[in-house]
Amino acid sequence: MAIIDCISRLVPGVLPKAESYQDESFYDGLLEYPQYTRPEVFRGMKVPDVLLSGHHENIRRWRKYQSLKITYERRPDLLNKKKLTKEEQDMLKEIIQSKEE
Repeated sequence: MAIIDCISRLVPGVLPKAESYQDESFYDGLLEYPQYTRPEVFRGMKVPDVLLSGHHENIRRWRKYQSLKITYERRPDLLNKKKLTKEEQDMLKEIIQSKEE
């Protein structure tokens, strides 16, 4: 069933929007960013303010940063295979610097 789900998601028209699968782990060579839901605070964990802001560009950047951070921490080998954009390179430098401090 998992294989059928993975393959069927790539068939045009199965998902309402292509963006529905483009954010998933490994689609763009990075692990996926953290996911949050309602309520805003659950078991002491709070949804980051940026996700509640409604500012789409800031949310996009937060998600990209988190994907890079998680990939760097858990699967740095994936970063060797991915051609990073300038924005991603800058974010990765910031992530590495914050780990060194």
